[in-house]
Amino acid sequence: MENNLIVSVSPHVHGKRTTSNVMLDVVIALLPAAIAGVVIFGMDAAILCAVCVASCVIFEFLFTKLCHRRTTVGDFSAVVTGLLLAMNVPATLPIWQAVVGSFIAIVIVKCLFGGLGCNFANPAITARVVMLIAFTGTMAAAVPPQAIAETVDVATYATPLSVLPNGTLPEATLMDMFLGIRGGALGETSAAALLIGFVYLLVRKVITWHTPVVFIGAVFALAFAITGDVTTALYYTLSGGTFIGAIFMATDYVTSPCTAKGKIVFALGCAVITTLIRFYGSYPEGVSFSILFMNVLNPYIDKWTMKKPFGGVKA
Repeated sequence: MENNLIVSVSPHVHGKRTTSNVMLDVVIALLPAAIAGVVIFGMDAAILCAVCVASCVIFEFLFTKLCHRRTTVGDFSAVVTGLLLAMNVPATLPIWQAVVGSFIAIVIVKCLFGGLGCNFANPAITARVVMLIAFTGTMAAAVPPQAIAETVDVATYATPLSVLPNGTLPEATLMDMFLGIRGGALGETSAAALLIGFVYLLVRKVITWHTPVVFIGAVFALAFAITGDVTTALYYTLSGGTFIGAIFMATDYVTSPCTAKGKIVFALGCAVITTLIRFYGSYPEGVSFSILFMNVLNPYIDKWTMKKPFGGVKA
């Protein structure tokens, strides 16, 4: 009998899901929050989303062509990065700064490290942190929702996270906070729209519940432990980028743990750092910094939480 044994490297079991399928699901999940951002902040938000997505796709295409690599824009990962970047900046951000951010995310963080699957940190998060440091004035701008922009002094308008540390509750109600009628980055304000995306990703089995639920729950628990007030803790939880960070960026396949235990550890670390920065740091928001820091620790978390293969020995 002829021996047909074939020896090959893993993976040995293949599924129907592809990178482009997964990334397209993420794009679809982001659409409710992106649409909410346009409704809340106006057409500037739509233009910014289009610029960031187009810039990311173009930069990735040009990089692969210049380096004689296989073109990868068809996997939609650049679209996801562009959309996430746009949703993490104010709607009034100058277009040229959005293009610079796209360059940082795609070329420096993603492509120079080998492309998708090789980047050490989430490209959109890293670009946002760099932009926050480089373009502090425009990145930290408190942009009011379109519905109240004509009735307030934009120069003195304050986001929830800028008034909460003073012991003052924002003028927005908790329902306003949940729906997104507050100041903030264009895609982070509407928890309702972000939760729709979260449910979609769970149904499609793109992500698991561990990181988002633990991240958001721990932020609430820590804020309550510090303030001793449920209402204030809810405001802290609904403020800033807690929901978009927990659902869409802390769950990034490449830069987050593979195991359920690792995801929980990762989420707890993000929540602790976020809370420490919000209460005791010089920046009012800490979600981006916390995720970036935990991205760096991710290989160690994976190593600590991975199960040892049956029969495996310590190297």
